[in-house]
Amino acid sequence: KVFGQNKRYDIIVYDQDIKPYLLIECKSHKEPINQSVLDQASRYNITLNAPYLLVTNGVQTYCCAIDKGNKKVKFLREVPNYND
Repeated sequence: KVFGQNKRYDIIVYDQDIKPYLLIECKSHKEPINQSVLDQASRYNITLNAPYLLVTNGVQTYCCAIDKGNKKVKFLREVPNYND
């Protein structure tokens, strides 16, 4: 449950310590990626604390690094390397 609602994460990638590493939110190719979609993924991530978020509709893809300490989001040019 997310905020008391039955919500499911689309994809979660775990690191080698089995901690959430990347939360992926997938949308229909007909649905644009906008602030609402980014907000949804961010809300889901409150319980997971994954350091990276990715949202995609198969046409547009955005990946972000989450800096919870400074409450900042940095958009990345590419998906981070899992081994880094």
